[in-house]
Amino acid sequence: MTANPGFDLQRLVATNGSAAFNRMAGFEVVAAGDGEVELRMIWRDDLTQYAGHLHAGMIAALLDTACGFAAATVVGNVTASHFSMNCLRPAVGRSFVAKGTTVRAGRRQVFARAELFAENEQGETSLVATGETVLIPLSS
Repeated sequence: MTANPGFDLQRLVATNGSAAFNRMAGFEVVAAGDGEVELRMIWRDDLTQYAGHLHAGMIAALLDTACGFAAATVVGNVTASHFSMNCLRPAVGRSFVAKGTTVRAGRRQVFARAELFAENEQGETSLVATGETVLIPLSS
């Protein structure tokens, strides 16, 4: 019997902390395990675009990271080979929650999807974007 190569919450928190971009953006791993992950990021004015919404680059980073971390809970180290996203409405809120799910984990490719929610001052959430990532498992 072989050990599960997937990352647990503690390892993902450490991995997140070792990524300079994730630290700069303020990504926090809230939950992880069994092919799923939840990330949180607090609103920051310096991450917006010209109209005052969260920049699409930050939206993409949250979605892609959620997909990669969800896949990592199943197969360990991964790297993205393809990413796509759909922005559904302007991303404005006091914080953002990205929920990633592993759709299928094969030996050569892992498919994951994520949803990004904006949370307002009252704690209500609305879906602002979705994304999908195809990942390649890496040897540890």
